[in-house]
Amino acid sequence: MPDLAGKAAIVTGCASGIGAAAVRRLAADGAQVLGTDIDAAGGQALCDAVGARFMVQDVADEARWEAVVAAAVEAFGRLDILVNNAGTVSSRSIGEVDMAAWSRVIGINLTGTMLGCRAAIAAMQGNPGGAKGSIVNIASTTAIAPLPTDVGYSASKAGVRALSKSIATWCAQQGWAIRCNTVIPGATDTGILSQAEKLTPGLKAAVAATSPMKRLADPAETAAAIAFLASDECPYMTGGEMLVDGGMMSLHPGF
Repeated sequence: MPDLAGKAAIVTGCASGIGAAAVRRLAADGAQVLGTDIDAAGGQALCDAVGARFMVQDVADEARWEAVVAAAVEAFGRLDILVNNAGTVSSRSIGEVDMAAWSRVIGINLTGTMLGCRAAIAAMQGNPGGAKGSIVNIASTTAIAPLPTDVGYSASKAGVRALSKSIATWCAQQGWAIRCNTVIPGATDTGILSQAEKLTPGLKAAVAATSPMKRLADPAETAAAIAFLASDECPYMTGGEMLVDGGMMSLHPGF
């Protein structure tokens, strides 16, 4: 297990799914964690259970990012890790999408990730011992194999990939040991998929059948990749990607 003792982390979208698993894993590995979510009850309950701190946050709110990062630095004395996990779907094709749906999914998934990276980098520059840290952005296999039924989600997650690479190279060029990498989960057994299952019975089984491993990922499996990237085990890895997709993208032509 990666040793995260002494490190301070922020995890967005912590109330369920991959975000909740990431809070559990980082805390178990020794990090001090501040989890955030718009779901106050769910986020608080999860953080209380693992000894983490919690704040309500809409990641698309620029001012709220300043407050969250400031609270983490005040509580922990530093910021070493940011996990940009909060996200949403629009479930609309190009023929169905409207500006409200488009703006919401881009605002949360892409702009929210950018705002988090910007705020975290500023805080990491002030860490005792100099600028050092790890940013882990959560994308999706739809960034590689876009969904025709969700143009906003696909575009936003493709944007997260490019954003991460731009940030990684820029930080490296500044001479800062601030790394930025992307985790690309495949079909994962999260709350979003469970909600979709209620509308489309049998959806989980159908999605699982498309995986070479013939099952959905447990969020804890993605959290393990997050913990590795957050740790000091891979100091030369930045601008990279870790697929946690059961081999799905190995079947995608050209990837």
